[in-house]
Amino acid sequence: MAVQINPSILSADFARLAEEAKAVDGADWLHVDVMDNHFVPNLTLGVPIVESLARATDTPLDCHLMIEDADRWAPQYVEAGAGSVTFHAEAAAAPVRLAREIRAKGARASMALKPATPIEPYEDLLPELDMLLIMTVEPGFGGQAFLDIMLPKIRRTRELISKHGLELWLQVDGGVSASTIERCAEAGADVFVAGSAVYGAADPSAAVHALRDQAQRATAQASWACDH
Repeated sequence: MAVQINPSILSADFARLAEEAKAVDGADWLHVDVMDNHFVPNLTLGVPIVESLARATDTPLDCHLMIEDADRWAPQYVEAGAGSVTFHAEAAAAPVRLAREIRAKGARASMALKPATPIEPYEDLLPELDMLLIMTVEPGFGGQAFLDIMLPKIRRTRELISKHGLELWLQVDGGVSASTIERCAEAGADVFVAGSAVYGAADPSAAVHALRDQAQRATAQASWACDH
């Protein structure tokens, strides 16, 4: 299972997004946090910025939609140039239909769960997804402290993925840093969103590579990875 590092532009300089995208050489994806000030108490960016960013970088865009009415808006982010679109389970009226629509438009379909939302009710939906995002903070703001109480949920999700033999990426987002990434990898995550840990570093590209090395070492020793 390949480790992936996705720097979050929520922690970048919004006045220099094209340059900030280029500053994270070696990143697998750019994580784009879309917030509507309704589903979460913050307002960030929308379709026009994603369109511009997609033209400005060759790194694929991983759009995380923290918005209401995801069924209506998510497909527009595929059309804007996103390579992966994540909608929240709590905001989707018809998650299976939405995941299929995202895939049909040519992007990877992903579903996110807030910290209080359990994974178990969504077990049967997992084959419809390309990625599952476990939020390790309450969504809405960058720079929050990692919630250790999410580690058992990451483990349970990895067990369900293995149980069904799925090639499903397991992403974590929130408080991921040099001090937490190894615990996430050991628990079963293989895609890591890092904001301030990357863009707050003196050398963002070096931070990406350092986080990847940490996650790879932890994964190599993790029991879930050894089973594959």
